[in-house]
Amino acid sequence: MSSIHRYTLNLSCPDQVGIVAAVSTFIAENQGWIVEASHHADAEAQRFFMRQEVLADSLPFGIEVFREKFAPIAARFGMDWRINDSFRKKRVVILVSKQEHCLYDLLSRWQARELDVEIPCVISNHETFRGFIEWHGIPFHHVPVTPDTKAEAYARVMELFDGVGGDVMVLARYMQILSPELCMRYPGQILNIHHSFLPSFIGARPYHQAYQRGVKLIGATCHYVTAELDQGPIIEQDVIRVDHSDRPDDLVRYGKDIEKTVLARGLRYHLEDRVITHGNKTVVFR
Repeated sequence: MSSIHRYTLNLSCPDQVGIVAAVSTFIAENQGWIVEASHHADAEAQRFFMRQEVLADSLPFGIEVFREKFAPIAARFGMDWRINDSFRKKRVVILVSKQEHCLYDLLSRWQARELDVEIPCVISNHETFRGFIEWHGIPFHHVPVTPDTKAEAYARVMELFDGVGGDVMVLARYMQILSPELCMRYPGQILNIHHSFLPSFIGARPYHQAYQRGVKLIGATCHYVTAELDQGPIIEQDVIRVDHSDRPDDLVRYGKDIEKTVLARGLRYHLEDRVITHGNKTVVFR
């Protein structure tokens, strides 16, 4: 991630004339220096999407005053908008079960500062990775989940997430279905990696489903979590070719590599405020 101090403005609103002009004029009149700009107009939805990065030090005020001064423009165009400060590291809480590949990959990227975030804790429904996590100096919380204790378990997960000031929850092969209450409490804040090229092969054992179907491509999907299983807005996907000689175990092995890269890319796009959701779709400004 860049060490340059930037504010990132994301917005969407009904498409109409003058949106870009109004936003650019506001920034220019306040001596703001735009270093990255992306726009997209969805003709079918009649909706406009914009992402602007502005050098923070070029403005004569901080982010709170920016919010105050920009609010009338946002109201005029009916914008859904947010602005974030690149110098505020996002706090990522990781949830994991017994499969390690995505967890290891995220922690490796975190240690290398490729993902410049804070990881205030890791939560798991198993004790498997306690020693590994604590060796990294990260608090580990074991929250068992059984059919009889799901309500209490997910209440504990929410308590932990709120207690550490979490910004985003990453399900790094967390093999549990989250409660509707948890999903609805954090819309657009929970990322999952699903080991399939959604919408194909939802639910459990997708590689085995793919093998039985005889597909020639398998993939992985990073998406936001909603109360409907594996149906949330898709952030990133990738695929790899397979053939008739590959067995289910081969598909699982190939898939693990895709899962790691897709989750890391999807999380990066989210952390850099490159994702805007609209309904069950996303606009991702790469």
